[in-house]
Amino acid sequence: MPMFGVHLYPTAYSMDPIDVVKAAEERGLDSATYPEHTHIPTSRRTPFPFGGELPKHYAELHDPFIVMAAAAAVTRRMILGTGVCLIPEHNPILLAKQVASLDVICKGRFFLGVGAGWNAEEMENHGSRLKTRWPITRERILAMKRIWSDAEAEFHGRFVNFDPVWSWPKPVQTGGPPVLLGSASPKSIERLMDFCDGWYAPDLVSDPAYYARGITTLREWASRNGRQLEGVHLSIQLGVVENAERAKRLLDAGFTHLLFSILPAAADRTLSMLDRYAELAEALRTEFGKRT
Repeated sequence: MPMFGVHLYPTAYSMDPIDVVKAAEERGLDSATYPEHTHIPTSRRTPFPFGGELPKHYAELHDPFIVMAAAAAVTRRMILGTGVCLIPEHNPILLAKQVASLDVICKGRFFLGVGAGWNAEEMENHGSRLKTRWPITRERILAMKRIWSDAEAEFHGRFVNFDPVWSWPKPVQTGGPPVLLGSASPKSIERLMDFCDGWYAPDLVSDPAYYARGITTLREWASRNGRQLEGVHLSIQLGVVENAERAKRLLDAGFTHLLFSILPAAADRTLSMLDRYAELAEALRTEFGKRT
């Protein structure tokens, strides 16, 4: 049975983030994800990759881990995730503890969507460079997986290097929460199979066959390695969806978890969007549930 959730942008002018996630759960939705930008440099040297002006809310987002910790306290079954956490902007030892602590607090209802970022100045302010962002991302994720799994974890790489450490708590989910790669680039599947556990694809490619080919490759990889791809492991974040056709095509392509975006808005507009998405999700569950 497919899962359906919402991708939220908590800001000072959005509906209260705690009220939103409670309302989403009350309407039967399965999940909520949150984006991350620690800041936006005023230089604007790096162009917005999707064209036009950078939306103002990119510079005004709440910290996703703070919001998710609060959301975990007021929900019972909602799965929470980052969409996405910008790994080159984090110390891996600190982030490993944040993620493990959150996984404990929400009793395993968490996944870590990750990306390498696109804003060169933003990551440079954190000491990372655009040209090395993917190798940095790979090593930091592998290092965190060691910390989540090993009583005495160590890692020695080009960008991450530490001798044995003790770090608790360990995550509720064995080996840590699923790490999903947030990318739709031609290299995304290769990178995912190297250092992640699943896909958090942005819906940026018009032809669903592109995604279907990637999912086929992932399922073959999982079968060879004795791994499971279910639930959130095949997630995709859509924009603001006006009808069911795109969602159906992505479910047919093989995704098992769809997230519909809600842009920053007051409570009345946000609740109206939640109602529409809950209705759409129920219709899709009914249709695709009959196919299984």
